[in-house]
Amino acid sequence: MKVKKAMKRGKKVPVSSESESDSEYNSSDGELQEAFTKGLLKPGLNKVIEKTNKVHRNCVSLMKQKLEVIKLDLPWVERLDMINMPAPLAPELALQMQEQEVRRSKQLKGNKKLPQYDPSEDPVLNDFRRETMFHRQAQGAVMDGIVRLKKLGIPTTRPDDYFAEMAKTDAHMQKVRENLMKKQTIAQRSEKIRQLRQQRKVGKQMQIEAILKKHAEKRKMLEEVKKYRKGIRHDLDFLDDKKKSQKKSVDPKVAAKRKMKDSKFGFGGKKRGNKKNTRTSSADVSEYRRPSKPGKELKKKGGKPNQRLGKGRRVQMKAKRRRQ
Repeated sequence: MKVKKAMKRGKKVPVSSESESDSEYNSSDGELQEAFTKGLLKPGLNKVIEKTNKVHRNCVSLMKQKLEVIKLDLPWVERLDMINMPAPLAPELALQMQEQEVRRSKQLKGNKKLPQYDPSEDPVLNDFRRETMFHRQAQGAVMDGIVRLKKLGIPTTRPDDYFAEMAKTDAHMQKVRENLMKKQTIAQRSEKIRQLRQQRKVGKQMQIEAILKKHAEKRKMLEEVKKYRKGIRHDLDFLDDKKKSQKKSVDPKVAAKRKMKDSKFGFGGKKRGNKKNTRTSSADVSEYRRPSKPGKELKKKGGKPNQRLGKGRRVQMKAKRRRQ
């Protein structure tokens, strides 16, 4: 209130530092708003950068002087710099490039939407041409460089009796070898144990399956026998089925090999099991003759039948054999 009354009376009023800072802040805000409306400001941090006009001088003499200072006068063997023409293009590579250009030109002519290019100026083929030029340039440098090295008497290949000294001692390498061999043996042992364990599991499973299969076949056979006894079934074909199932299946490769050996060395026939009875031989009774009683034969011939000796006589004969 005192400040307003003094201003009305025309007296000078001292301005504090706080009021001065407020006025500066308000003026800076106004300037920023005007600059933003004109499009001079962009989103983000804005900082005033003072422009300084730098004068660039190209002092050729000083640059040449500095080059002479840092230049190393080394022989060509240490530098191995080459300026040469590219190596000649291989025929197969030239043919491949030509085929690619023809194929690309056909694709561009067939598609009218794509702009027409010259195959030699096609940007798709420029990469391939550039890489080929790099390869040819490297080949030319190698060819000229080897000739130049041979003229200077510098070998370019490693001798056959080349020996490079190892950085580690033989004792250290022996320890490394022993450690590696130990790890290898442990790994082999563990792998062998794992395989044996797996084989045991597989063998046990196969044994269980075989036992179950045998029990199932036996159960089936008993059921068929019961049906036959009760008269439900009148044939014995299930016995033949069992025999057929018991026969082992022969590998065709093994059978062909056996046939080839038989044709080469001959086959004498089966020796084993010739006298074994079969179903037909056991059922054949055509040659069977009922034996006659020994007493009847002797009566027919007119003699007496052989009678057994008495017990006393048998004992005497037994004692006589022992004395002999």
